[in-house]
Amino acid sequence: MPPKSATATVKYQRVVLKLSGEVLRGKGTEPIDAATLERMCEQVKEIHDLGCQVCVVIGGGNIFRGLQGAKRGVDRTTGDYMGMLATVINGLAIMDCLEKMGVKTRVQSAIPMNQIAEPFIMRRAMRHLEKKRVVIFVAGTGNPYFSTDTTAALRASELHADIIMKATKVDGIYDKDPKKHADAVKYDELTFVDALRQRLNVMDSTAFSLCLDNNVPILVFNLDDSHAIRKAVMGEKIGTLVHN
Repeated sequence: MPPKSATATVKYQRVVLKLSGEVLRGKGTEPIDAATLERMCEQVKEIHDLGCQVCVVIGGGNIFRGLQGAKRGVDRTTGDYMGMLATVINGLAIMDCLEKMGVKTRVQSAIPMNQIAEPFIMRRAMRHLEKKRVVIFVAGTGNPYFSTDTTAALRASELHADIIMKATKVDGIYDKDPKKHADAVKYDELTFVDALRQRLNVMDSTAFSLCLDNNVPILVFNLDDSHAIRKAVMGEKIGTLVHN
C-alpha cells in the first residue's frame, strides 16, 4: 500500500493517470505535438513534486487504433497489436520529456521488448514508485481485445492505487452528450451502480467491472486546465468522481 507518510496535503497518494493517445495530438495534425506533450508532462511533474506516486497508462489512438483498423479490413487481433505498439511510441515520448524535466521515469511493457522497456513486473513497479520514479505502462495488457482503460483498471488493482484519473477532452460525465445536447447535466459524483443503471459511458465494460469489483474509484476530468491533475490529487472539486 502507498506509504502514509506522503505529503499530507495530497488526498491521493498513489494514482494511475489514464491518458488517451489523442491527448498528445493536441489541435494539430501531428501524432505527437511537442508543445502538448510538454504541457502534459509539466502536470505530471507537478504532482510528482508534491510527493505523489505516479503511474501513467497511455493509449495509442493518435497513431493507430485497433478497432479503426478492423473497419479498414485489418484483422482485429493484428490491429490490436499494432495499437499496442503505438502506445510504446507514446510512452517513450513521455519518458523522454519527463526525464528532460528531471523526473526519473521507467517504462514497463506488457509485451517483452528488452532493448526498449522493462517487462511489467508488479514488485519492480512498486519499488520504482517507492523510489519516487514515475512508471509508464505501455503495450496495454499484452492481449488483443482489451483496451488501455482495462490496462489502467488492472494496474490500479494490482498496485493498490488510490484512484484512476482519466483525462479526457470533456470536464466530466454527463447524462447525455454535451456536444449534441445543450441541456446535458454534469454529475459531480456517481456510484458505480448508478453509472451502470444509466448506461453512462465511463469506461468500457471490462475496465468498469474491474474497478467496481476491486473498489477503485475513477475520476473523469478535462486535461485542458493547466493545473487539472494537481487540483485532482489535492481533492479539489473537479470533473466527476465514480465510486462505490
